Amino acid sequence: MAQAILLSAAVFSFPIGIHFFRLTFPVLRKINPIVAAYIFGLLLVNTGIIGDEAMPVLDTIATITVMLSIPLMLFSVNIKTWFRESGKTGVAMGLAALSITITLLLGSLIFKNILPDFPRLSGMLVGVYTGGTPNLAAIRTALSVPADLYLAVHASDILLSALYLMFIMTAAKKVFGRIMLVETSEEIEMEKIEDTEQQFTPLKELFSKGTVLPLMGALGLAVLIFGIGGSFTLFVKSESQTLVVILVVTTLSLLASNIEKIRNIPKTFAFGEYFILVFSAATGAMGNFSRILSSTPTVFLFVGFALIGSMLVHVILCRIFKIDVDTMLISSTAAICSPPFVGVTAMSLKRPSLVAPGITAGLMGYALGNYLGVMVFKLFSYL
Repeated sequence: MAQAILLSAAVFSFPIGIHFFRLTFPVLRKINPIVAAYIFGLLLVNTGIIGDEAMPVLDTIATITVMLSIPLMLFSVNIKTWFRESGKTGVAMGLAALSITITLLLGSLIFKNILPDFPRLSGMLVGVYTGGTPNLAAIRTALSVPADLYLAVHASDILLSALYLMFIMTAAKKVFGRIMLVETSEEIEMEKIEDTEQQFTPLKELFSKGTVLPLMGALGLAVLIFGIGGSFTLFVKSESQTLVVILVVTTLSLLASNIEKIRNIPKTFAFGEYFILVFSAATGAMGNFSRILSSTPTVFLFVGFALIGSMLVHVILCRIFKIDVDTMLISSTAAICSPPFVGVTAMSLKRPSLVAPGITAGLMGYALGNYLGVMVFKLFSYL
């Protein structure tokens, strides 16, 4: 209990600490706070400060904070912008699903004879890199995957996805922007200028005069939406609960954003950033290097091949279909890291208008992930 309290205090205090140090030491302002949050979490677990017994606490913190961040970030969304851009994001999401399938077909030439469970592993990876962890768990049940193999895949995915997200937020746009289309329209430039508050806002601005009470109202509404979404778990099977909750939370948040009074509450996106930083620290603290590398190194390598390979194939396909780099990165995040991480990437790209279409595309992946995973398992069983 004591460790749980201290751990909770540490991850919830991290955003305050990182903002303090950024103000005190200007050189630290060049470091993305979300990247720092992941590093902070990875240091907690990989230096032995926290152990495996802390994982349930971290998982609970991650779930609650990301569910609160989604409404807060979506309250300021103009749904008209969403409809203008969702079509292109949906195409990019479809290309992401195709990319992981192509990558695993190529991987069969290397790993099929090394990994006896290659078909089942491939089925799980298609599920998790099209939808998310709920698909991974559902496909594990459908294919009767042994617990140790499932845990090895899941642990590898947590660590590699965290490293992938760091790359997305730091260098990916510069690297892939050399060969892909880059949006330079006046509309996008205006979005970057008008939405300066989408950058990492000092927490003291959240407590400025006339801001606190409206933000507390927005938080109360976010909690209410989360509660309504959570109540739906009483009516669906466990493997579908996360999907249903995210769908309900996203839908209600978008409906709320149509109310001008809610959409105009100042700093809601910045308030959502606070919860994203807590979420990032908690998620990073679930990536134990030694446990992953010592359990099943070959599985770790296979998961790494699938993640990196699918991302590169996705870049090529998006280049062919003339999808811009921002949309590719948003859809790739939705596919590889699941919809809750879309806000993180949108913030790093300074493209808040892509939050809603990115989450919507990710939900499409959730819906299709189980079907695609089982189909790939059946296909690869005959290879």
